[in-house]
Amino acid sequence: MKLNFKFFTIKRHLRDKLANSWMLICLSFVIIMPLVIGIGLIYKSGPLLRENSLSSLLFSSDWRPMSGHFGLLTFIVSSVWVTVLALLIAGPICLLSSIHLTQYAQPYVLKIMHPVIDILAGIPSVIYGVWGILLIVPFVSHDLAPFFGMQSSGYCLLSGAIVLAIMIIPFILNILIEVFKTIPNELSEASLSLGATKWQTIKFVLVKKAFPGIISAFGLGISRAFGETIAVLMVTGNVTKIPTGAFQSGYPLPALIANNYGEMLSIPLYDSALMLSALVLFVIVLIFNGLSRIFIMRVEKNT
Repeated sequence: MKLNFKFFTIKRHLRDKLANSWMLICLSFVIIMPLVIGIGLIYKSGPLLRENSLSSLLFSSDWRPMSGHFGLLTFIVSSVWVTVLALLIAGPICLLSSIHLTQYAQPYVLKIMHPVIDILAGIPSVIYGVWGILLIVPFVSHDLAPFFGMQSSGYCLLSGAIVLAIMIIPFILNILIEVFKTIPNELSEASLSLGATKWQTIKFVLVKKAFPGIISAFGLGISRAFGETIAVLMVTGNVTKIPTGAFQSGYPLPALIANNYGEMLSIPLYDSALMLSALVLFVIVLIFNGLSRIFIMRVEKNT
């Protein structure tokens, strides 16, 4: 009897150690992967960085690969334009929609919306791109640009931002819904019992409580928007010129990589320039995530 019990105890400890080891390996893989990606991109960007200073590459708009000029400023500015515009469009829509679904709508409405949001999130990027060409580009060219007294072919940063906003809405909206659902009902009930209206409760209690989660959702949305490629590539025009307005064509970093990788790599340093573009995109996403995390920690500390 004692022998069986001892054998069972040893077997249980071995299972626990094995499970713990597998979980540790998986966690280590998740932690190491960003580091491995970053080191790989730095290594592949090395030949270009050895011949050019980083500042001359990042702050120059002179993109002439045949002449050995690889200024990335045009592509960085275009990426920032598209991403910021997309977030300005998607942010209010996602925030107000999540508030309505969690605070005003009947429970069955949220049950209906969940599969709709999942369907939107699962649609391939190329379908969004085709939809943008068929609907958004003509709308911007014939209606929106003339309304603001501008002329545009429709293949511009605003078209890319609208398509990108539609793409990131389900991603941000899902997170915001879960954020508002985690807020205890007691907070709302306490606020209402003190005489506050429904909107005052949402504005001054629920939004304040959910503020770190809202910032986190928007930060993840920015990271997702920066990396979108095909749909944005199809509607922004892909013109290597620094844009100064939303109705001008642009050339975001992901579009540069997707358009050129594998086609012109016989040009010296072209491969290294595209890897540097990927590295810049990778670093920008890390910076946005880090800043949003710092901001969230400060907000949580003050509250």
